[in-house]
Amino acid sequence: MTADASTRRLDLVLFLHGVGARGLDLLDLSDDWKGMLPGVAFAAPDAPYPFDGGPFGRQWFSVLGVTPANRAERIAQAASAFDAVVDLEISRAGTVAERTALVGFSQGSIMALDAIGRGRRFAGVLAYSGRLGRPAASGFSATPVRLVHGEADAVIPASESVVAEAVLKAGGVAVDLHLRPGLGHGIDPAGIRLGAAFLAGIASA
Repeated sequence: MTADASTRRLDLVLFLHGVGARGLDLLDLSDDWKGMLPGVAFAAPDAPYPFDGGPFGRQWFSVLGVTPANRAERIAQAASAFDAVVDLEISRAGTVAERTALVGFSQGSIMALDAIGRGRRFAGVLAYSGRLGRPAASGFSATPVRLVHGEADAVIPASESVVAEAVLKAGGVAVDLHLRPGLGHGIDPAGIRLGAAFLAGIASA
């Protein structure tokens, strides 16, 4: 590792896709961010399990028959496989979790937020259209978080990110929330800019 790399705050941005998608579906975001993050690597792995709701895509956990009552158990069961995917990409990049930012969308955001609720520490978590799927297992790690959510999201209501912000703040997490008027379950140009600013802030902290 070079001298410059040894003092860098951010080495890797790791994209975590939503249910039924693939890692490459989010990798295009890196085209907007590379210029602001010189020397930072980007990776977009596939989730470990085949999507059981269709013939294509991957999933971190099944959403067939998912309810508020059983969601936490499914997330708990998915945690070790999630960690294995994340840790493999961190190892491939030759860095550590504390210099890795997680960028999740939907189910990917759920898993990223759950990871810091299990005490895992990262450089930052940027969570688009997510939720806290279960209470923190061991107290939240000291990982800065930015939540971005469309106010017209019919898949995961924006109220889930409002609740997440309150819970994270109560847990001592440095978190901010940005609601996007009129946006459904997706990422708009303003959300991309918000993500870029968040990651650039981590890299230069």
